[in-house]
Amino acid sequence: MFVDRREELGLLEERLKNGKAEFVVVYGRRRIGKTTLLLEFLRRNGGVYLLARETSKVENLRRFSERLAEVFNDELLRKNPFQSWDAFFEYLHQRSKEKRLILVIDEFPYLVKGDKALPSILQEYWDLKLSEGRIFLIICGSSVSMMERLLGYKSPLYGRRTGQLRLRPLDFFNARSFLLGYPIEEFMKAYGILGGTPAYLLEFSDGKSLEENLRDYFRPDSFLYGDALFILREELEEPRNYFAIMEAIARGKTSLGEIMTETGLERSLIGKYLSVLIELELVRREVPVTASRKSRKGRYYINDPYFSFWFRYVHPNSDLIETGQGELLVGLVMEDLPAYTGVVFEDVARQFLLRLNRAGKLPFRFTKIGRWWHKSEEIDLVALNEREKKALFVEVKWKGLSERKARGILNRLERRAELVGLGGWEKWYGVVAKSIEGKEKLEGEKWLAWDLRDLEGIGGSGIKRKRNSP
Repeated sequence: MFVDRREELGLLEERLKNGKAEFVVVYGRRRIGKTTLLLEFLRRNGGVYLLARETSKVENLRRFSERLAEVFNDELLRKNPFQSWDAFFEYLHQRSKEKRLILVIDEFPYLVKGDKALPSILQEYWDLKLSEGRIFLIICGSSVSMMERLLGYKSPLYGRRTGQLRLRPLDFFNARSFLLGYPIEEFMKAYGILGGTPAYLLEFSDGKSLEENLRDYFRPDSFLYGDALFILREELEEPRNYFAIMEAIARGKTSLGEIMTETGLERSLIGKYLSVLIELELVRREVPVTASRKSRKGRYYINDPYFSFWFRYVHPNSDLIETGQGELLVGLVMEDLPAYTGVVFEDVARQFLLRLNRAGKLPFRFTKIGRWWHKSEEIDLVALNEREKKALFVEVKWKGLSERKARGILNRLERRAELVGLGGWEKWYGVVAKSIEGKEKLEGEKWLAWDLRDLEGIGGSGIKRKRNSP
């Protein structure tokens, strides 16, 4: 199935229309949907898809020759396959001098492993020939670290690309399309387990209960169980220490000091490892929304719910899975899942407010949003428009609220918001919860209130769709 990626497709389509030579780099970690996106682009516009394998240069050139011979009905090429990358790129140059040729080379890093000179060869052909024609060349790769090295200042390809696209997981609302058979509350839990990676979402069936899907997950031969290890070992040179840091963060140790205490690692080492994890977008650093980015109050969070769940429950209990006792882990997870889902719900609420902001469905357009905290005081979400001096304060609760409880939360939020120190600003206050009784009354009294019914009402495009019961 092809879900969303409208923005990414739109960017590729826009470049295609200009008719000029294009050299676009598409990358992102495995399972994120890069190949599906590129095949959809080719389905709509025509072109050639070449998939590199982790094999010899000779074998890849032979396979590419066969594919191009088939596409262009070229018997000469079929009988005389390319013997070098120079011959391959010269062929592409000749085919694209007058006519638009879309060519995708997937898993490009495999080719570089087989021939370190390949980036230099491509640089030369791009500079002297390909850039003068009408080729639309896309190279794609799953090793984020290697792809970024290929794009880096020291690489021969630096400055040659005309565009780049880094694919990231789908957000909650687009991921919803994969498990529409689940009520929205059940999907919230599933999203907390799987995140927005399409390949992971396809592993769950909405014809099974959450517990049944988890039993399949917690098996030694499970794709969901093993893929985290596979991806992280591909990207990280010293996985043991990285794993210790991510496991600490998953358990709620979010400050640098807490991570040091939990892991026993030195501050300088943790700083180095965190920098790598942030660059790979596995971890993010947050500061209070009103603070400078250089603030020492930084906290660290795992970006993707799949890895957050894996490091919180799966990695520490891998012995249960390996010894066939996954059923015990299912019970442990289901007991703790409400607390864990509450953390994920805060991030989903942020995504929800961002969608409302883009659609102009809030009292004002905010320019930044994030948590706020000072000592023991904390506000889940604060959205600001610093130019207009307007602020929205929001509490997020993964529970059903009566009108009285919701009113109490909003009153306390209003008092706590004074600690933020935005004197003279125009302020609004809201709550996002699993369900809220008397929501309409609260909204009639200046408050803002949303629950799962409102989240279900927003589709992948931000357009209202038929609501399902939560």
